[in-house]
Amino acid sequence: MNSPSMTPAAGDCRVAYVGDWARFEIRPNDSQHTPKTHTAFLRTNLGRADVLRKEIMQRTSGENALALFSWQDIPMEWQQDCWSIELPLAQVGYFRAKPYLLNSDHHQIWPEGSDSGVSVHPNFTRSANTIYCAWIRLFGDSKFLSNTISQRSNPHHQPLDEKGYSVIPPSGKIRDLIKELPHIVDTLGCQIIHLLPINPTPTTYARFGRFGSPYAAQNLMAVDPALVEFDQSSTGIDQFQELTEAVHAKGARVFIDLVANHTGWGADIHENHPDWYEREPSGQFISPGAWGNIWGDLVELNQSNPDIWKYLADVFLV
Repeated sequence: MNSPSMTPAAGDCRVAYVGDWARFEIRPNDSQHTPKTHTAFLRTNLGRADVLRKEIMQRTSGENALALFSWQDIPMEWQQDCWSIELPLAQVGYFRAKPYLLNSDHHQIWPEGSDSGVSVHPNFTRSANTIYCAWIRLFGDSKFLSNTISQRSNPHHQPLDEKGYSVIPPSGKIRDLIKELPHIVDTLGCQIIHLLPINPTPTTYARFGRFGSPYAAQNLMAVDPALVEFDQSSTGIDQFQELTEAVHAKGARVFIDLVANHTGWGADIHENHPDWYEREPSGQFISPGAWGNIWGDLVELNQSNPDIWKYLADVFLV
């Protein structure tokens, strides 16, 4: 007995967008598989994104997730030479599907191979978008500098460095970036403003007091005070909201880097939850790196710890 075939083919993965429709077919390859003797169903987790995410989080935390609870069987209709179904894609996420036949004895007959997959993206990403990467520190007066020099080699800072003083350089502000939106969005035509992380970052060169890497976050739920204009009527979060509202008012969007691999040394969770981090056998915290460099101001999170996932979910899903 020949197995039925499926479209999309077993193992195929494709990209689609919210608002599209996905068509699935199962075609008999055996004369005994007819619409009079068999029915067809599509087993899929399409349309079940909320349940699917809960399953992922439960499995990650070691809880007993009800197996395949996000999956459902949807009846397919016979049309000419195959059973088929079309489903609207209304949720963002990665989903899987596979059709099967069911005979009168309730025996399931599956196509050979694995499920097909569809990665559904937001509708606005289907067309080209120009991304403007904004490092807020470099706005304001900083944008008029003809060149920049290393803080270590600045002759005005060297004597202070040698004496252990903290030299804090000036920084652009969130409101400085807001003033540039007419140029960025209207003149340049950029529809996405990509922000580097905006969390507090107090370390560089393994010392406090001078701006370091924006990826050396000290608190993933706070806005860096250096990026905020002193204003007794607002907070850092308020001023960040001013930026997002101003961008949205121009029909553009804000993307922001979310750091999930590490924090800065001395971060709030580094102090309060040191067990959340990777360590050498000697007990020394592990710093990540790339291209032959080790970023000593960063401390790598232990992604096998379920508490990390819960914490990051609280941060990113606010």
